[in-house]
Amino acid sequence: MSFLSLIIKNPFRNKSRALLAIIGIGIGIATIIALGAITEGMISSADDTLRAGGSDFTVSGKVEGESSQMVGFGTSSFDDDYVDKLANVSGVDRAVPIYMTLLMTKNSPYFAVIGMNPSDYKIAELTITDGRMYKDGTDEIVLGKIAADNEEKEVGDTILLDDKEFDIVGIYESGNSYQDQGGFTSLDNSQKLSDDEGKVSTIYIKVDKDADVETVEKRIDDEYGDNLTTISSLSDLDMVKNMIDMLNGASLAISILAVVIGAVGIINTMLTSVYERTRELGVLKAVGWSDGKILLMIIGESIVITIVAGIIGSIAGIIGVELIVLSNIMPLLTPIYTVNIFVQAFSIALFVGIIGGIYPALKAVKLPPTEALRYE
Repeated sequence: MSFLSLIIKNPFRNKSRALLAIIGIGIGIATIIALGAITEGMISSADDTLRAGGSDFTVSGKVEGESSQMVGFGTSSFDDDYVDKLANVSGVDRAVPIYMTLLMTKNSPYFAVIGMNPSDYKIAELTITDGRMYKDGTDEIVLGKIAADNEEKEVGDTILLDDKEFDIVGIYESGNSYQDQGGFTSLDNSQKLSDDEGKVSTIYIKVDKDADVETVEKRIDDEYGDNLTTISSLSDLDMVKNMIDMLNGASLAISILAVVIGAVGIINTMLTSVYERTRELGVLKAVGWSDGKILLMIIGESIVITIVAGIIGSIAGIIGVELIVLSNIMPLLTPIYTVNIFVQAFSIALFVGIIGGIYPALKAVKLPPTEALRYE
C-alpha cells in the first residue's frame, strides 16, 4: 500500500468517530457557504436595482424623523417637484421618477410594486414577452415573469393589490430578480397604493454622454444634499450596508467557531487514533520510518477528514440555501455562489486539519519504538 493510500484510508478505520468529526466541521462549513451565498445575492440584487437600466446613479430621500414615509432600502419618499429640479442640473440628461413599495398578495408576502411613467419603461430594461405596456390613467399593470408564475396569472387576468383590482396587460422580463418578482404600473397608481401622492421614492439619473458622473453627483449633493442622497453603489446605503456587515460579521464568527470546534474535534479524534495505533506506529519506526514521515502521515490523515467535511458541508450549505429559496421564506433572495466563498470554506477546513493534526502528530513522533512495540 502506498503512503498516500495509507493517509486516505487510515482516518476511516473507526467510521463512527470519523463521521462525528466530519459532522461537527461540516456544520460550520455549511453555514459559511450559506451565509456567503445569501450575502453575495443581496449585494448583487441591491446593486442591480440601484443601477436599473444602466442609469448612472440614483437619488433617494433622507429619513427625517418619524413622519417620513419609509420606502425601499430604508430611504424616505420626497416631493416629486425634485424631478424637474434635478433634470435641470448641469450634466443631467434624464431624471426618471420612480415610486417603489412592497405589498402582500395571495401568494407572496413581499410583492414589489414599481410605479413609473410608461414612456420611461426602457430605463428599467423591461422586455415585454406577452401582451403590452400599461397606459397612464388606467388600472393596468404588467407583471414580471417570476411574479406571474408565483401568482399563477397571465395576460387578461386581474390581480388584487391592497384591495384594489388591476388588469394584467403584459408580462415582462428584466433580468433583475427584484423587479421580476413584482410588477410595474403607473406612477400615480403606486403613489395611491401607499397614500403618498405627489411623492417619489427614487429618481434614476442618466448623465450627458460627455459629462463626468462624479461631477454631476457632487453638483446634486452640493445643491440638494440636505434633503436628498445620491446613491451610486451599495456602499452608499447605510441600512443595506449595515445588514451586509452584520452577515459578514456572523460569517466571521461562525468561521472562528468552526475552527475552534473543528480543531478540538480533530485533536480528540486523532489523539484517540494515535493511542489505538501505538503498536503500529512502533513497528513503523522500527522498520525505518522517520519522525518527519510519521508527522506528515498523522497531519495528512487529519486534513483528509477536514477536506471530506468541507465537501459535505459545502453540498449541505447549497442544499440549505436552495430549500430556503423554494420555501419562499426569503422571496427576493437570489443566492450567488462565488469561487471566493468556496475558497474561504476550504481554507478553513485545511487550516483546521493542520491545526488539529499537529498535537496528535507530535505525540506520535515522541513514542519510543521499544515501548510502542510492547504496547498491547
